[in-house]
Amino acid sequence: MPNFDPNFESARLAMLAQQHPGIVDVKGEVVFRAEDNEDRLSGTSWTLEKDISDQITESGFKVHLIDLLDNFVAYRGQCAETPRKEGVVRFGDGAMNIEWLPDGTTHLSGHSTIGDDFDH
Repeated sequence: MPNFDPNFESARLAMLAQQHPGIVDVKGEVVFRAEDNEDRLSGTSWTLEKDISDQITESGFKVHLIDLLDNFVAYRGQCAETPRKEGVVRFGDGAMNIEWLPDGTTHLSGHSTIGDDFDH
């Protein structure tokens, strides 16, 4: 089993923020959840301060962030790192951060689809 690198997630989020500076200047958050029985992302819910949902999709930011979250969940599973099933990514003012939450904490608990759930 590999050793968990505590800088893995923050370094990749910083790279994504550098790729999409116009998006991460806007305040937003993405709540996410993984399946209980496997280490794969199963749902996201987006809340944005401004209506930039088209820009998020067209720029590739949404796909990149979902891929990263899926990788983070899988990586935590490989390293037996907890928590690893639910969390929130916050962005704004050019920065991004991730907070992992205890299982059952988010409003996505019990949901199992990755959708275009944008709230403004």
